[in-house]
Amino acid sequence: MARGNALRITRQLLLLTLAAGILVSSWLAQSRANNWDEKLWVTVYPVLAGETAQTADFVADLSADDFDDISEFIEREAVRHGMASPSPVRIDLGLPTAIPPEPPADRRPLSTIFWSLKLRWWTWRTLGDQPGPSPDIRMFVVFHDLEYDVALPDSLGLAKALLGVAHVFGDRRYMSRNNVVIAHELLHTLGATDKYDASNNRPLYPHGFAEPDRRPRFPQRYAEIMGGRIPLSASESEMPESLKQARVGTATARELRWPGAQRSEAI
Repeated sequence: MARGNALRITRQLLLLTLAAGILVSSWLAQSRANNWDEKLWVTVYPVLAGETAQTADFVADLSADDFDDISEFIEREAVRHGMASPSPVRIDLGLPTAIPPEPPADRRPLSTIFWSLKLRWWTWRTLGDQPGPSPDIRMFVVFHDLEYDVALPDSLGLAKALLGVAHVFGDRRYMSRNNVVIAHELLHTLGATDKYDASNNRPLYPHGFAEPDRRPRFPQRYAEIMGGRIPLSASESEMPESLKQARVGTATARELRWPGAQRSEAI
C-alpha cells in the first residue's frame, strides 16, 4: 500500500513538474511573441480530413503562397495601428500531419486544461520529424470535403501554447474565406479574444465592429476580425468573402499590444 501511494505521489509530482515547465516555457514564448521586436514565424500544417480525391488533390497542391493574404492582412493592419516594422509575420507551409486531438465536448475548465496539455504533448511528438527550425506559432489547418454534411467543428487558438487549429473547406474557391478563419485563430494565439455573441455568432457592439462610430451604424463595410462577421443590421450579419473585407479593431489591436492602440489607451 505504501509503495502504491509513493508511486502515485511520484506520478503527480512529475505531472506537476511537466505542467510547470510548460507554463514557464509558454509564458516566455508568449512574451516574446507579443513584443513584436522580431518577425514572427508561423508554420501551417495541412491536415486532410476529407475523403474525396478532389480534397486530397487540393491539399497536395497547397503552397505557402496560398496563405499570403494572412501575412499581408496582418502587416496592413499592424501598420494602421502604429507598427513601424514591415512584414511582422512570415507564414511557411509544413508537411501534412494527422488530425489533432479533439477538444472536450463539455468544455469544463479542468477538461480543457487536460486537453490543452494533451494537444501540446501530441504536437511535440507529431512535429518531431518536421524539417527546419521550430516556428513561433504552429497552425494546424484541417481541410474537409466541400460536401461535408454537418457544421464544421469549432476552430480554436491557444494563446498560452501558440497553437491553433482551423477547420476549413478543401476547395480552391473557398481559400479566401479559409484565410479569414485561419487569421482569426492565429490572432487568438497572440492574445486576441472573441468579440461576437456565441449564441448567434453576431458581432458584439462596439468592440466587434470594425467601424463602431459609423453613421448610420448599419450596414457596416467590414468585419472586425475577432467579431467574425460583417454586421448588416441589428439582426443580420455575414461572413466576409476575404481578408480585404476585414479589419483589426482598436480593442483587438490593444490585446495584440500594437503601439498605436497602446498610445490611444494611455491618452
